[in-house]
Amino acid sequence: MTVYAPPLKDFRFVLDHVLGFDRLAALPRYQHLDAELTDAILGEAGKFLAEQWFPLNQVGDEQGSVLVDGVVKTPEGFKEAYELTARNGWIGIPFDEEHGGGQVPATVSTAITEMMDAANASLSMVVGLTAGAIEAILHHGSDEQIATFVPKLMTGEWAGTMNLTEPQAGSDVGALTTKAIPQDDGTYRIQGTKIFISWGDHDLAENIIHLVLARTPGAPPGTKGISMFIVPKYLVNADGSLGERNDVKTVSLEHKMGIKASPTAVLAYGEDSDGAVGYLVGEEMRGMRYMFTMMNAARLEVGISGTAIADVAYQNAVQYAQERIQGRPIGAPATESVPIIEHADVRRMLLSMKAQVEAMRAIELTNAFHLDLGQYHPDEETRETHRLLAELLIPITKAWNTDRGVEVASTAIQVYGGAGYIEDSGMPQYYRDARIGPIYEGTNGIQAMDLVGRKLPSAGGKAIMSLIADLKSIDADLEAAGPGFESTRRNLTAAIQTVEQATGWLAAKGMEDPNEAMAGATPYLRLLGNTVGGYLLARQALAAKKLLDQGAEDKAFLDAKIVTARFYNEQILPETLGLLGAVTSGKEMLFALEPEQF
Repeated sequence: MTVYAPPLKDFRFVLDHVLGFDRLAALPRYQHLDAELTDAILGEAGKFLAEQWFPLNQVGDEQGSVLVDGVVKTPEGFKEAYELTARNGWIGIPFDEEHGGGQVPATVSTAITEMMDAANASLSMVVGLTAGAIEAILHHGSDEQIATFVPKLMTGEWAGTMNLTEPQAGSDVGALTTKAIPQDDGTYRIQGTKIFISWGDHDLAENIIHLVLARTPGAPPGTKGISMFIVPKYLVNADGSLGERNDVKTVSLEHKMGIKASPTAVLAYGEDSDGAVGYLVGEEMRGMRYMFTMMNAARLEVGISGTAIADVAYQNAVQYAQERIQGRPIGAPATESVPIIEHADVRRMLLSMKAQVEAMRAIELTNAFHLDLGQYHPDEETRETHRLLAELLIPITKAWNTDRGVEVASTAIQVYGGAGYIEDSGMPQYYRDARIGPIYEGTNGIQAMDLVGRKLPSAGGKAIMSLIADLKSIDADLEAAGPGFESTRRNLTAAIQTVEQATGWLAAKGMEDPNEAMAGATPYLRLLGNTVGGYLLARQALAAKKLLDQGAEDKAFLDAKIVTARFYNEQILPETLGLLGAVTSGKEMLFALEPEQF
């Protein structure tokens, strides 16, 4: 049986001492929020998820969701847990009070999402997808669509999905062929097949609201010709009650490596009629833009899941290392055995996991913090600066966190040794669940290309220049911190210089030949993520030292912050220097072999 303890203390530390919670509470939108209320929200969420969701995590992996006679059955206990989640208001927590939401900042809801993902990654997805549907309809739907669909989505009575991928298109959304044929009554008839639709059908909610990308007649090829449609599983009557079943059929469920409780469906639209009834969202041929309202939120959430699964895997590895008696210290009598946490290499693995998890958490919360300030700060110029930083960090949060999540989950199995390879330990599930993260919502290679091709040159490079300035700003504080911070300062300075070199090379070569820049995109994303992680841990170490100098009581926690940051910057960050060659080597070697030579 695995364990999970919500990392409430760490959330609070990052909010208060790295980001500055007072800056959030000062925003007019969040003036109702204070530290005490935030602690209460996070504490209640953590308690609920640990008690109600986490015990179902292994059950969900063992039973999975199954398709029986055209009906999707979720694992035992999932429906009851979902209903409790909806009843307690956790689905609508980020949204405006006027729509029935909790109106908490993205920074706080990000912490809640991490706990959801850690407690039960499969169940968390249906909450996240529903929130994404709410966001898209609120931003782009008509008043009638908002009134019809949002209240039921907020309460969880209805759930949401997003439908992009098709068999022939894969990640190339512009290649989709699903048709949307306009009708005289203003509706559309949707015809086509969608694949890899997470929670595409299930028995948790009474209705499912699909947001579907499709093409209207005469639409141009590529992403410019795509429109978005609301296609409910059950049509909705004028009085809000459910009407007849729409022509949306679950053809099959995928048999997946992980997140087995999350049903991944193949959906057929209009197979038994002239099309499923759909309602145009906004204007025709702006669907891809609208879908990005959901996509950016989804990419952030996938990155959060990388942190979450890594954290719960780490927590279990620590407990096992403290309890498993094996081997003896060097020089000790042959009869003396100790917990494996006393062995140097086990400690190296645990510290590596701890450092990476804390860096991942700091990155996701920082990303969400910039989203909050970028949307709600009263000053327009300040909003723009934070908006650009948030956009820049999205591919890093998504890709860097999920890559690290897989690595940490793998290391957790290594700590267990042979026992970790056995399903009964519970550890293989975390590795299997984590592995989808680098693939979801645009593979990590696509995220890297987005970072280099779109985010770096955005607004004349303002975001990356602002980020590099932030990274450099810590140097004087590290120098003033004195003994114990020299190596952190030295390694972080070298990493930042490497980021500058790599960024300059990409900017120059990208102007000459985009393929030169794309060839180095993935190592560049890892380089930048590594460096941002080291910077944020260094900031945590400085905050911990300041608190200790002021006589703070929680010495063990604060000392650990300093040690963890130093370990990361001494033993993990130096790999960043070796990535410069991969970033700047260009495309030549990648295209040196003919396809048949592989």
